[in-house]
Amino acid sequence: MNDTFLKACRGEKTDYTPVWIMRQAGRYLPDYQKVRAKVDFLTLCKTPQLAAEVTFQPVDILKVDAAILFSDILIPIEPMGMKLEFSESKGPILYDPIRSETAILKLRQIKPAEDVPFVAEAIKILTSKLNVPLIGFSGAPFTLATYMIEGGSSKNYVNTKKMMFQTPEIFANLMEKITDTVIGYLQLQVDAGVQAIQVFDSWAGILSPVDFEAYILPYVQKIVSTFKGKLPVIYFAFNGSAMLDKVKLADADVYGIDWRIDISDAISAIGDKGAVQGNLDPCTLLGDRALIKDRVSKVLAGAKGAKGHIFNLGHGILPEIPFENAIEMVKDVHELSSK
Repeated sequence: MNDTFLKACRGEKTDYTPVWIMRQAGRYLPDYQKVRAKVDFLTLCKTPQLAAEVTFQPVDILKVDAAILFSDILIPIEPMGMKLEFSESKGPILYDPIRSETAILKLRQIKPAEDVPFVAEAIKILTSKLNVPLIGFSGAPFTLATYMIEGGSSKNYVNTKKMMFQTPEIFANLMEKITDTVIGYLQLQVDAGVQAIQVFDSWAGILSPVDFEAYILPYVQKIVSTFKGKLPVIYFAFNGSAMLDKVKLADADVYGIDWRIDISDAISAIGDKGAVQGNLDPCTLLGDRALIKDRVSKVLAGAKGAKGHIFNLGHGILPEIPFENAIEMVKDVHELSSK
C-alpha cells in the first residue's frame, strides 16, 4: 500500500507531498454523475456497493494518495430521531429542530452497528481493494448541533447562539449527547478498518475565539483524545484561520487549513503541535494550467517548514471545477514536491 499520506500525518519524512481533495467523490466527476443519476443522495450514502464505487472513482481518476469514505456528516443524526431530507435547492433539511430540553431528552443514543451498518459494510469493501489509505470522518459536535438546532443551513445561526448564550446548560446537554454519538460513529469506522479519521467543523468559524474555546473545544478534545495514538486524527475548523492558537489546543495529529491564511503563517501558529493539511483555494482550479501550477508551487513552498504536509484544497472541490484541472493539480503536487 502507498502509505505516504499516513507518514505525512505522523510527521515522518516522505518522498513527495501526498494529496487528496475534500469532496473528491462528487458532482464535478462525470463518473459520479452517472451513478447519482440512478439514485437519490441518501440512497447512495446508504448503499455500500454504490458508496464504495464512488469512493474509488477519484483514486482511479485523479491518482490521489488517500480515499475518503463517501457519506455525509448528517448520517449519524438521523438515527438519533430526526427526519432528514436533502433538497437540491435548499440542501439538508432536518425536521422538528431541537430548541428545548424536552427535544434533547427525546434524542436517542445510537447503536452504530445496528443503526448505520451500511457505513461499516462500505468500509470493508473499500479496504479489501484500495491501494491507498481510507479516511473515515464525522461532523464535529458543534457543526452537527447547528444543523439540528437550525433545521438546516443558516446565515446567522441565531437559534444556535440563542441556545448557547441564553441556556448554556441545555446547549451543553445537546453537545454531550452529540459528542457521544460522534465517538461511537467514528469507533464503528475504526473497527471496520479506516486508517485515519477527519473531524469536520464546518461552522466553527461562526464563533469568536473566546466562544470557540468555551463551546467547541472541550468536545473536540474529548473526541481527539479517544482516538489519538490509535490512528491519525485530522481536525478541520473551517474559517478558523484567525484563531489557530485556540484550534491547535484540540491536540489533533493534523490540522486542516482553509485558504484564508498563508500556509506558512498557519504553520507558525501551530508550531510542532501537528502536521498541516491544505490549503489551495478551490476556485483556483477554475484557472488555466499555468495558474494552477503556480499556486500549487506557492503552497508547497510555504509548507516547507511544516512538521508534515498533506496537500489539499482549503475546502471542498466545487461542482463547477473541470475534473481535468483536478487531475492536473494532483500531477503538479507530485511532480513539484518530488524534485
